[in-house]
Amino acid sequence: MGKTLAEKILSKKSGSDAKAGDIVIAGVDLVFVQDTTGPLTVRQFQASGFKGLANPQKTALFIDHAAPSPNNGLSNDHLLLRQFAQQTGAIISDVGGGVCHQIVVESLAKPGDVIVGADSHTVTAGGLGAFATGMGSSDVAVVFGLGKTWFRVPESFRIVLSGNFQKGVCAKDLVLHLIGQIGADGATYKALEFGGDSVGAMPVSQRFTIANMAVEAGAKVGLFPADETTRNYLAEQGRGEHYQPVFPDADAIYEQTFNIDVANLEPTISQPHTVDNTAPVRELKGTKIQQVFIGTCTNGRLEDLEIAANILKGKKCHPQTRLVVTPASRQVLVGALKAGYIQSLIEAGAAILPPGCGPCLGLHQGVLGDGEACLSTSNRNFKGRMGNPEAFVYLGSPATAAATALAGEITDPREVV
Repeated sequence: MGKTLAEKILSKKSGSDAKAGDIVIAGVDLVFVQDTTGPLTVRQFQASGFKGLANPQKTALFIDHAAPSPNNGLSNDHLLLRQFAQQTGAIISDVGGGVCHQIVVESLAKPGDVIVGADSHTVTAGGLGAFATGMGSSDVAVVFGLGKTWFRVPESFRIVLSGNFQKGVCAKDLVLHLIGQIGADGATYKALEFGGDSVGAMPVSQRFTIANMAVEAGAKVGLFPADETTRNYLAEQGRGEHYQPVFPDADAIYEQTFNIDVANLEPTISQPHTVDNTAPVRELKGTKIQQVFIGTCTNGRLEDLEIAANILKGKKCHPQTRLVVTPASRQVLVGALKAGYIQSLIEAGAAILPPGCGPCLGLHQGVLGDGEACLSTSNRNFKGRMGNPEAFVYLGSPATAAATALAGEITDPREVV
């Protein structure tokens, strides 16, 4: 019987014939934490009596969620992570490096890897063909010490994509449409496996966006095959030797199959306060927006900033709408500076923040006021997500965000592109 991507990867890493529903113990190729989950992980690791990290150079600590720190308590947490890295030899990415998930796909993740992180959006690396998933801080502390962990092999949903996106529509619209279709808990502990003709033509930046949001449907992982597009991306990153092909078997068994012709999709938005509360952008035209946020591990990549800059170049944001832009990594920021995207965004009225999570979690750098609404390119919009339970968060694509920043109200990007 053929295997899905999840079954193939977990079979190899566990040395067993892993099938959906099995319990396996698998070696971990990369384990990481960030500055809101990392301190608890470190303290749990220390309290557990481990003498050292199982694999220091496969263990990474990221200071990204509150970077630079907004208060002394978080600054002390940052000190703890820096000291732990110095003592153990773990990798550390400090203030300004960028969002953990973006740096992982740029520099650390490989096709066929098993990756665990103390952050639910660890699933992003599934865009490279890695079995990447979030776990609790205590479980991650055990991986720090042992270099392995247990999994229940997930059943898989096959998402077959065909056709070509129309102008003004992109991967973010696709994944919001999918989540709206299956629900916020419709894929709980399943593997969402993406395939079909559209995937071969889809750049890795869009694959990362889709994999990143698989968890918003409850999925354990979001997986793409590792193909020639993957190979080319890794080569561009100077990591061509990390490529290996990873594909599902033709006779793999799937619990469900969803067929989506992306040519039929239109700009889509998630309304407050759940990600699966979706609607076409055109139905919300006229909704006033006080802040637009472009960035995060979902849509803070170079291609996302390019889309926004091309829409905003030579224009001005609406005077009653703030535009906040946060590149996902230092590499993205440097690329955007070289390409002129940052200049176009600044001239349009944007405030550019240092690489990191920015306003996404609501810790600093863009907390909303009572009654304000934000159109964000991030992945979550539950009540209080951006720091104020009296505010409202809508989710959309970089194109929808840029068009909205111009108009001061939710706007279909097809009207401006």
